[in-house]
Amino acid sequence: MAAFLSALLVKAQHKSSDFSDLVPFVTTPIEVVKAMLEIAEINPNDILYDLGSGDGRISIYAAQQYGIRSIGVEIDADLVNLANQNAKEAGVKDLVSFIEGDLFELDLSQATVLTLYLFPDINLKLRPRILEMKAGTRIISHRFDMGDWEPDKVQKIKLPDGKEHIIYLWVLKD
Repeated sequence: MAAFLSALLVKAQHKSSDFSDLVPFVTTPIEVVKAMLEIAEINPNDILYDLGSGDGRISIYAAQQYGIRSIGVEIDADLVNLANQNAKEAGVKDLVSFIEGDLFELDLSQATVLTLYLFPDINLKLRPRILEMKAGTRIISHRFDMGDWEPDKVQKIKLPDGKEHIIYLWVLKD
């Protein structure tokens, strides 16, 4: 896994996009994390990439519940440190890694599941790169769609506090 992460770091270390100030850290409620991973139909061979990983909760939950490897990419160094600490405390540091970097520079070729909680303009900017990923890759977005790209599934979740969350799923075709 060390060689795998080294290759990712080389590609992801450059902060060349101008989105770092435009995407605030907003947590995804754990009920929504669970639903995102359920809709993805996670299997033991999956490798999850979480773009804009924040405190690491999606990657950590995936490792705890499904035993899969996960890479979180975050532009904020403090959040990367927090996520790595959270993974260590959760006992899944061997399965998850968090890197500081620009998600537009990241090599996505190893991902079989991609999770997003990014603004629509960023989703749209990522879309051409996402469409280059291998067939069968599942893309799950919390709250925001991808313009005219019709999702394969849409799920609404109402939390006990009354707030409604939407999850979009796309599965890449040949």
